Amino acid sequence: MTTSSRTTPLAAAVLTATVALYMTLVAFGNITDFGTNQQFVRHVLAMDTTFKDDDLMWRAVTTRWLQDTAYVAIIAWETVTALLLLAATWLWARRSPATARRLATYGLLMVLLLFGAGFMAIGGEWFAMWQSEDWNGLDAALRVFVLGGVTLLAVQATPRTGTGTSTSTSTSTSTD
Repeated sequence: MTTSSRTTPLAAAVLTATVALYMTLVAFGNITDFGTNQQFVRHVLAMDTTFKDDDLMWRAVTTRWLQDTAYVAIIAWETVTALLLLAATWLWARRSPATARRLATYGLLMVLLLFGAGFMAIGGEWFAMWQSEDWNGLDAALRVFVLGGVTLLAVQATPRTGTGTSTSTSTSTSTD
């Protein structure tokens, strides 16, 4: 086994563990201090601290139960993501790279979807979060998106093992 083939899974494991820890703390914080980020989500969806351009304000969601449902969905997504990444970290440590790679990939794709599609695209662009001086989470979302993306690249750089594919070829013969 070469040094590269030993260090790549180690790097993937350490990075996966880092993102797992981050997502666990985010989910835990949002569950135990529900109100803080609830206000953030409410303000972003209500668009009440944006430029209030009439061409954009029709997008605002001001119904409290819809805002709170979105926030609970975000917390549920974060929790599932954290659990997948914690399981992947455990599997990296147990030297089960094929399953670790698969679970890490699922969890990291969830990170990229939440922070890229959810916070940056939907929150930042659709709800014009970039216009708010008070409720703008784009810089934080970008940091997590980049960390998740780099980690996904490291995970995908690990050697594929145990995938059930064979390198041998078989030929069939027919008789007439």
